[in-house]
Amino acid sequence: MDPEHAVTRLPEFAAVPPLGTSGQDAANSGETIEERCFHAALICLEGHYVQAPAMGLQTTARVNSLVGKALEKTHTCRKSREALARNVPIWILLTKIFASAIPSLTTRSVGPLASLSDPDKGVTPQESTQFIVKNHASIKEDLTMLIKLMHIARNLLVNADPQVPQDICGAVRFDQMVYKTIVLCVNVTSKGYDGEILDDSQRQKLTDITEHYKKLLVTSLQQAHNWTAKHDRNKMAFWFRVLFDDDSPYAESDDGLNDGTGFRPEVARSQVQNWLDRNTEMCETAWDLLGNHFLDDNGELKSPDTMPATLRPPTKALANGSQTDEKFSPVWNPEETDRLEQDRQYGRVSREIDTWWLKARDMNYEQYVIPMTSIDVAKARLEHCKENLVHRYANSYHEDESPGSVVAEADYSDHEPPMMTTAIRTTTSIILTAYITTVTLITTTVMITTTTTTIIITTITTIIRTTTIITTTKMTQTTRPKIPNILDPKQIEALHMIVKSCILDNAGSGLTEAGENLQKTRCRMFLALDCGKNLLRELLVFIAVWEKDEASLIFQVTTQIVEAIHHSALIPYAWNVLKIPKDIISPGQTVLLRLINHMFRARVNSPAAQAPKDPESKDVKVVHYLFSVFRARLVPECAALMHLQAEIRQGKCDAGEFPVDSWDMDRAKDGLAQYLDFLTTVAEMQDTREELIEWDAVYDLLVILKGLEAAVPKKPLVELPKKHAAAAAAGGDPMVERPYAQPDVRSPSPPPPPLQEAAHQFSWKGIKGQIFTILATLLQPPVGLSSPGNPKVQLQIVDRDGLVPLLNSCAYDDNNPFAKERVTLCLKWLLDGCEKANAFIRELNGSAPPSNLRPSPGGAVTGTLRVDGILGDVPVQVRSNPPAPVFEPESMRQANELVKRTAGLDINRSIKTLEEDFMA
Repeated sequence: MDPEHAVTRLPEFAAVPPLGTSGQDAANSGETIEERCFHAALICLEGHYVQAPAMGLQTTARVNSLVGKALEKTHTCRKSREALARNVPIWILLTKIFASAIPSLTTRSVGPLASLSDPDKGVTPQESTQFIVKNHASIKEDLTMLIKLMHIARNLLVNADPQVPQDICGAVRFDQMVYKTIVLCVNVTSKGYDGEILDDSQRQKLTDITEHYKKLLVTSLQQAHNWTAKHDRNKMAFWFRVLFDDDSPYAESDDGLNDGTGFRPEVARSQVQNWLDRNTEMCETAWDLLGNHFLDDNGELKSPDTMPATLRPPTKALANGSQTDEKFSPVWNPEETDRLEQDRQYGRVSREIDTWWLKARDMNYEQYVIPMTSIDVAKARLEHCKENLVHRYANSYHEDESPGSVVAEADYSDHEPPMMTTAIRTTTSIILTAYITTVTLITTTVMITTTTTTIIITTITTIIRTTTIITTTKMTQTTRPKIPNILDPKQIEALHMIVKSCILDNAGSGLTEAGENLQKTRCRMFLALDCGKNLLRELLVFIAVWEKDEASLIFQVTTQIVEAIHHSALIPYAWNVLKIPKDIISPGQTVLLRLINHMFRARVNSPAAQAPKDPESKDVKVVHYLFSVFRARLVPECAALMHLQAEIRQGKCDAGEFPVDSWDMDRAKDGLAQYLDFLTTVAEMQDTREELIEWDAVYDLLVILKGLEAAVPKKPLVELPKKHAAAAAAGGDPMVERPYAQPDVRSPSPPPPPLQEAAHQFSWKGIKGQIFTILATLLQPPVGLSSPGNPKVQLQIVDRDGLVPLLNSCAYDDNNPFAKERVTLCLKWLLDGCEKANAFIRELNGSAPPSNLRPSPGGAVTGTLRVDGILGDVPVQVRSNPPAPVFEPESMRQANELVKRTAGLDINRSIKTLEEDFMA
């Protein structure tokens, strides 16, 4: 049958009205057979879930058949999908079914629904396991049906005019049922179950139910995505439910009061709720379809008490059609006592959110009020870090930093929130946990549907939840492996897509009547509230755990999320939110910097981005902020660690005094390497390159380079073999082979190599090469010239004694592959046109000592020679050229005769003749 003509009308049954409509309404509506059949099946299911009455086997089979056919129609037939999507009684029944099924499933799976937000009152994982195993058959049957119904509800939102079913879905409060379904699925799939107490049969039942819950979770998230797509009011309602969740264990947190902004979450919650109440408008088609449920026979708005409990009544302004699209200027009247009227006059979503943003945004947003950290301050900070390194790490777990640490970031001290010293709270919101444990795949920002009734997903046999991803203390070996076991990149894509659609400018619908960009407002809410901050941290750390590259979808979408944060001038605030006191740079900050670098790299490759930038632009200001952090915090602390490494290497300090372990060193190195990658990208952009030169970035790079020279020995390409000292001492000759000799004592096996190098011997691999790349870029001639090198950078390097570490880096170092080639390029541009640098080289050559490997004529001299790439001194023996040999006259005559006879041989003659001639 042609799908376009698959919708069958039943005019002869028009006298049989559907639930909630009159006979005349049914006759005018001309319901399809798909609507009638699916409607009948939902009536049976509603009675089944409230036990009024429960369905028998034959009824269950028939209902399953009807629901399955309806699901297939919503996949394959557009007209059937659109007809079902506009049927209000079907949406009402779906809401009632889920409202009845969720409490029943909760009780049979994890205990009473009211106990989910209070772990002390809930059941243990073992008890939950027994519930699931005991009720396996009934739970599986109900979940199978709910999965199909949620699939249908998801598909109904894929429509030529999606706002109609979106408005109906919100009006009947089905979105709230979706949220409760997500809550239930998360509480089941996130529990840790003890597999040792289960036999194979029980484990199979538990796994089966878990997979069904995960499928329901996947479909619920997709339905929520479709419900919010291109619908500002639904986005705000969804965002409100996520960020202001009453079930959150941190709903009463006062973290916002300590970040210097005085943010009041309860005030913001009230204002956002008022905005939602004021903006309940829906499209005209949806209002016409819902009118019979909202209006009485006289066309007046019904009292809320007379409406079905599943309906959300519109405001009276909507019913009277008094809302207009006229532009107006927001007015905040602090003397108004009526909060509703006060918010209405203001017009925007939340005055509290707007006030928070004015305090939390980049302090240089309007104009530069905080200059770049000076070199003198950076030097003082460096000396302080060297003197207080051990004390700094000994007190890094305290809530307050040591007094000296404030000096480093004095320029931004008023801009930073307090250090977060508690473990990252991954369960700040039940909806957050839902997205973190979901198994779903959404590859576009438009609404989703499938072409089959089978969901293809990647499943995880066991979900292991952890309530700590990063702590202020070191990660233990038992915590770290759990993180990648929770999700995989395909499963978490839905989270990124939803966040992106809610805050990215390109996904919005323009300005409101009050001139407000709702996408930016949601972005500000995202960072103002604790749930949003923790969600951002989870997004970033996930990329680091799974080591996603720039070509992956999850990386690209997260970059767009960071771009939205950048457009709101909140990169500095986000950077400070991700800070961990013990770390020089936290994993979240490292990933954030990597995403910012990717964002700027796209600008480098774009011709439009090569145009001159305004020094007041957001791009230049975020570079200004990040480089100030680089100078004030990262460089001094990394250089202090390198200084202590050098002290240990020279024997001036004991290795046991090194305050951090290899794990912390590795994280510091990753952060430093990512910072240098970012500076490499910034240096390639002409405008920001000039800013780096103006800020004297050479100083910071040379501090790191000199620290590496002193702290880390060069690693050779090969090592000379060591002599057998023990064999020589015993009088044996190691060069003599004795294949049949039986040794008296078996030589001990060499000890295994260490699994990881000691922290005080950390090699900082690859850092030098990155520094040379940045220096070479800064030394390049100005645009349009091929010579000489940049004179300002040349003098900065020479005046800061940068030639010595550059020349020392010309030797091979296996810790920094290709550094020798890069430093050669630096020296080329440095010596090109710089007289001071050339004079230094000439003076260095003139003071070189003469070689001591000059033997006397006819003699030999033994010494050592340094060979690039080989560890230690290579022993060599140098001989003088031997004198020319002296021949006797008779010997000379015989030699000449032999040469003449050899030259006269004829090669064409036979071999015998040749032999005879030769022997004659």
